[in-house]
Order: sequence, then C-alpha cells, then structure tokens
Amino acid sequence: MEYTHVKHTFLPVYNEESRILILGSFPSVKSRENQFYYGHPQNRFWKVIAGIFKEPLPQTIDEKKDLLLRHRIAVWDVIDSCDIVGSSDSSIRNVVPNDMDLILSNAKIQGIFANGGKAHQLFVKYCHKEGMPPLGKLPSTSPANAAWNLERLTEEWKTAFETYLEITEQEKTFEKRRNDNG
Repeated sequence: MEYTHVKHTFLPVYNEESRILILGSFPSVKSRENQFYYGHPQNRFWKVIAGIFKEPLPQTIDEKKDLLLRHRIAVWDVIDSCDIVGSSDSSIRNVVPNDMDLILSNAKIQGIFANGGKAHQLFVKYCHKEGMPPLGKLPSTSPANAAWNLERLTEEWKTAFETYLEITEQEKTFEKRRNDNG
C-alpha cells in the first residue's frame, strides 16, 4: 500500500441560490484526473441527479455545473488534503478538512447531505458545528455500493431532497409572482 499526500485541486460548485449541499469524502483518482466531481464512469452520481430531475445525463463539466446550479445544489468534499492509497476512502488519514463556512456563509443552504457513510463520518468528525443546517446520510453513489441499484439510489436521494425541492418550488413561484407584479 503506497500512501500519497494529495490536495483537493478544484473548486466547490455553488452559488448564492444553492439550497442543498452534497458532500463527498475526497475525489477519486479519476475525479482528480478530470478535475471535477464524480469523474469515475462507474460512479452513479450524475445518473442519480439527472434521474431526480428527469433531465438528460450531463456530459461536460459545464453541463454538470449547470444541472447542479439550476436545481440549487452545491457539491463539495469534506477533505481539502489527506494521505490516501489510490481512491480508497478506507485508507484516508492525516485529514485537513475543507472550511464549510465558504459555502454556508455565501449560499442559502438548508440541508447538508453526505454521499455515503465515509463522507458522513468525516464531516461529523472534522466539520460539523452547532447551528449548521441539518445533516443527512445518503447511500453512496460509488460502484462499490453494489447493494443499491440505480433506481433504488435515485428514489432514496429524491425522497431525501423532497422537502428542500418543495421549498425551492415555492420560492420560485413567489419570486415569479413578485417579478410579475413588480
């Protein structure tokens, strides 16, 4: 097992309208090569997000960012740097966490969701503070999570997001009315 000290090298995806923050643990080797989130072709993250919103599967980084931002979703990772063997979450050590205030103070995040148990565990250990939005743990979209097929994953994620998505729809309706009357 060859440990490598690795730093996260690409920015979080969010804007001031983001309501849901999805956190991974740390980018896989493929994601680091691609310089973007969930870059391994077997990871089901993009299929799940596209499925929730009944949208085509995004292909480019710009299409992926657009899909997230249109649906008020922010994406980041818990870890800024660590020692890791390949892409193995179980090998992670010497963690330097990301500063969640970057997103939480610049967006209207109402719910934080960890993509899998390791991201949840690391967030609770290194990042969670009193007064943060509620934290949920979602089943991992990693191909290693073979117990969950795509349909079941998508349904579970959609159910977890529903409260936040309803709030977003109500806000959009209110905003439209305000602009129409304005």
